[in-house]
Amino acid sequence: MDKRLQQLLDKQDITDLIHAYCNAADRHDHKKLRALYHEDATDDHGSFFSGAAMAFIDQMPDIQAPMKILHHNVTTINIAVDGDYAEGEVYVLAFHQVQVDAGTADLLIGGRYLDRYEKRKDQWKFSHRTIVTDWARHVSPSEVSLDHPMVAGSHIGQPGPNDPSYGFFRLLQRGIH
Repeated sequence: MDKRLQQLLDKQDITDLIHAYCNAADRHDHKKLRALYHEDATDDHGSFFSGAAMAFIDQMPDIQAPMKILHHNVTTINIAVDGDYAEGEVYVLAFHQVQVDAGTADLLIGGRYLDRYEKRKDQWKFSHRTIVTDWARHVSPSEVSLDHPMVAGSHIGQPGPNDPSYGFFRLLQRGIH
């Protein structure tokens, strides 16, 4: 196969991996999230968490418990591939609505994922992910309003299997990559 074609296919597989991460995080789908990392992968969220990715995923239910809304949006993706190893700098806008003592607060983070990927057994997965925050906006109380008349009757997204997407898709199965 032409080297450029293989590189394009590898970049697409990695891009799909990045998007699957966002979906799994937003839906609190820890089974799917676990499948995106190699067993020996590491994750570095700064002083919040740094260590084995599987240990981080084990903590996710507690970390995400106060998060009423998670919404990751990937923008710029830069990927370099060298055989079965690749690196990526992925820009992300991540919105969080968090339950706090005083009600709810909004946190919008503009940042980047600094990733290392490895292709093992013909499948690309994360081998390391570092989170970099470039800016953040915190608003308390929350400015999110899902009860406005303009959204009345809308299907409202939510974490977990009660999200409308779980019952809708046949091909984009939840809980798997």
